[in-house]
Amino acid sequence: MPTWKLNTEFTFDSAHFIDGYDGKCGRMHGHTYKVLVTAKSNTLNPSAYLKTADMVCDFKELKWAAKDVTAGGLDHGVLNDVLPVATTAERIAEFIHKETKKRIPDGIDLTITVWETETSWVEYTDKDV
Repeated sequence: MPTWKLNTEFTFDSAHFIDGYDGKCGRMHGHTYKVLVTAKSNTLNPSAYLKTADMVCDFKELKWAAKDVTAGGLDHGVLNDVLPVATTAERIAEFIHKETKKRIPDGIDLTITVWETETSWVEYTDKDV
């Protein structure tokens, strides 16, 4: 069976604090988050920008979180004001995953990797791996 694996990376800058955390992460601070989005599919699809079924999904849909917070993304926002969950790296990855799934065709396996620092990252998928 044919398989396509689409990958894209982007960064966004945001502030946050982890509510209830006993330590410096409980205070407001910022990060330049790096995100890797991997979209895997056995079929190709059309998109809002290409009517023929020739792509897994559009890079534009995968990079929504890189947009400015005033345009619906996460860049230059306070994550505590945007996310309905705690702002740990784990929950940020889960949030990006859930919001991205709403923007892409059904049947695409999605994996989101979020680096909070150069040496600390989390990977999230809704599949058992």
